[in-house]
Amino acid sequence: MRLQAPQFQALFTPGLRSVAELFEKKNFELRIAGGAVRDLLSGVTPQDVDFATTATPAEMKEMFTAAGVRLINNKGEKHGTITARLHEQNFEITTLRIDVVTDGRHAEVEFTTDWHKDAERRDLTVNSMFLGLDGTLYDFFNGYEDLKNKKIRFVGKAAERIQEDYLRILRYFRFYGRIAEKPGDHEPNTLQAIKENAKGLAGISGERIWVELKKILLGNHVNHLVQLMYELDIAQYIGLPLDGNLEEFARVTKNIQNLSPKPMTVLTSLFKGKDDVTNLDLRLKISKEEKNLGLFLVKHRQELTKAQGPEPLRPYQDFLMDSREANTNSKILELLKYQGEEELWKEMQAWTVPSFPVSGHDLRKMGVSSGKEIGTALQQLREEWKKSGYHMDKEELLSCLKKL
Repeated sequence: MRLQAPQFQALFTPGLRSVAELFEKKNFELRIAGGAVRDLLSGVTPQDVDFATTATPAEMKEMFTAAGVRLINNKGEKHGTITARLHEQNFEITTLRIDVVTDGRHAEVEFTTDWHKDAERRDLTVNSMFLGLDGTLYDFFNGYEDLKNKKIRFVGKAAERIQEDYLRILRYFRFYGRIAEKPGDHEPNTLQAIKENAKGLAGISGERIWVELKKILLGNHVNHLVQLMYELDIAQYIGLPLDGNLEEFARVTKNIQNLSPKPMTVLTSLFKGKDDVTNLDLRLKISKEEKNLGLFLVKHRQELTKAQGPEPLRPYQDFLMDSREANTNSKILELLKYQGEEELWKEMQAWTVPSFPVSGHDLRKMGVSSGKEIGTALQQLREEWKKSGYHMDKEELLSCLKKL
């Protein structure tokens, strides 16, 4: 088939036209690879476009240098990736490769000019397609069929692909949550291969696992996928608690469906206490902000709840006004999502933290002179102000001080 979609046509910037001309002139083939092809076939504009070529890194460097093209970021060179910058745009182009040796984490590669061999070493069929710059689709493993049918399958034998890089177990879950239409539509032999190889995740770095896990937590079918992680013995190798609270997880994932929660907000529902947050951090090296959010939710999710009566938001507002910590507002917003309080979440977002209208200067003018007395008086007035729902103005508060 030939793709002529507007999203595809939009890729042909002056930069890409120049790159294409260079490769054509030297008789090297250049195609769009991997995820960008999947996106284009789904009618989505890709965020990143990767290219694959029959040219070796040395041949690309020579060609770009001769044409006066700037090369940047040579980190990927040993894996066969050259990044060229033309017309204010970066182009990441990788030589076709075969995996020679894999250890479940890294691969030693050899360059090739065989497109089929390169497709064969990719993880999932929907990620193994190439697209020629004329729109021709090169699809060796029925990836397009799988995409149309919303099926997630490994290229070739699942166990072999997983053993090349155990992180592919989590990539399977991530793409399932992104593409599959309904939960539970897995091939039994795929699940068997995942279960038999789950232990391999123990050797994968926490940072790589966390990148994938966060995407799973924000995708579709998250409750189904995390339950599956427990059934297939994956959870223990990726920092999740052995006795995760799956009932609470099911409840919270329902609460937050339309609220764009942070990954940590979703994940915390599995945790029973702060030790679970600490253990996750030890395994995955989460950020300080993520850890603090997890600890906040575990601590306050039960007692910091809405008030009965006309001011349901008051407990959250009072907590925020009393807090001396940074980012308390954003943590409270995540707590409201966790609790499924969509209306209160909207109200809290719109609420502006009022500023206390009385200062020490005002009290001095009224004849209160000692620092200690000023501190005590300000504290008393803050309490009165709080009781009024933060509505009392300066004059009301100062007349209140005379009574006090």
